[in-house]
Formats: sequence, structure tokens, C-alpha cells
Amino acid sequence: MAGFHQWLDRRAIFDLSLYLVLDPQMCGGLDKMVETVKEAVANGVTFVQLRSEAEIDKGLWYKAAVVLKPILKAHNIPFVINDHVDVALAVDADGVHIGQKDLPATVVRKLLGEEKIIGLSVGSVEELKAVNFTVVDYVGVGPVFATTTKKDARPALGLDGLKAIVKAHACKKVAIGGINASNAESVMSTGVDGIAVVSAICGQEDVADATTLLSTIVTAEQE
Repeated sequence: MAGFHQWLDRRAIFDLSLYLVLDPQMCGGLDKMVETVKEAVANGVTFVQLRSEAEIDKGLWYKAAVVLKPILKAHNIPFVINDHVDVALAVDADGVHIGQKDLPATVVRKLLGEEKIIGLSVGSVEELKAVNFTVVDYVGVGPVFATTTKKDARPALGLDGLKAIVKAHACKKVAIGGINASNAESVMSTGVDGIAVVSAICGQEDVADATTLLSTIVTAEQE
């Protein structure tokens, strides 16, 4: 049992406060994505996921992950790969984030081992109640608002829908979907542990200022 608690504690130590979902296309390519990450982690981002909505060569995903990993490791920022367990294994990422239609979380856990982080997307109270939290470490709840950054996004939950999911289980939760500086405060007020953003940072003219503003809003709501 001692060993079990040791790996569980390591998996539990991460901060979802300001979760950046990287989209290489939205950032403007690999080089600009790297610059975005450097600016973002220097100004308040606490967790990073690599995701792409476009069809992309798996080799390019690998290349991007190889470049990003040491940058994030130097800042002690968790780095997870969306969906692609093979890429996460290839670069020894900190974990993966999966959706309802991806490999089952139990299978992903067997592939990754006990010390890696696994996040799972949920969009209803029913989906949340079905989560095995001995396997999954946090959930991404959404979309909260309508979003154009995810092509297969489901209907928006709205703040009331988000609140219902937050109240259903005392697990770690990060809200995602259409979140930006204008609505981040209202999202944080529902009791989530953090917000996940894409376009609110990726592709912004001033990434440092955009990140700082979001971080300030999140921190104020957590106090």
C-alpha cells in the first residue's frame, strides 16, 4: 500500500489554474508555438496540453513535443499530449488527455504506467459519475461556451451546466470551451480548479499580456 500512495501523491501534485491548450496552427507554426509557450509559462500558465484540430503528420507532432518538453520541464510545468498515447510515450511526456471516444482510460493507464497524469473530457453529470478516479487524475469539463477551436465540440453547457458538474464530484476539474478574459471570472466562480484556454493565448498579439491578465483573474477568484 505504501507504494500505491507514493505514486498517487506524485500524480496529484499539479496545478490546473491556467491550462494552455496549444494548437500549432493557431499559434502560427512550430517556431511561433515555442515562443508562445515561453511567454505563457513566464507569465502564469500552470499546465500545457499539445493538441491539433487539423490533420497533422505524426512526425511533426513528435518534433513539436520534443522541442516543447525541455522548455516546460525547466519551469516544472506538466506537459500532456492530447489523444496520442504513442507520442506521449515516445517523448516521455507527463501524461495524456483523452476524450470520451478515445482509448478507455484503464487501457491508457496500463500503457503509460502509474505515475503519469491522465485527464478525461466530460460533458455531463452522467459522464462524470462514470469516471474511474483510481485511473483518471482530473477532468476537463466543457464546452462551457460555444467554441470555434474544436470542430467536434458538443453543445455548450453554460454556467449552470458547469455548476451542476462541479457539484457532482469533488475531483480536480478544469473548465474549457470559449473561455477568455471577459468570462473567466464567472467560470472560476463555479468552483472549478482552473480554466483551459486556446485562442485566449494562442495567436494573441501580446501573449505575455494576455496570459498575465488571465492569471490575475484566476488568482483573484482562488483567494
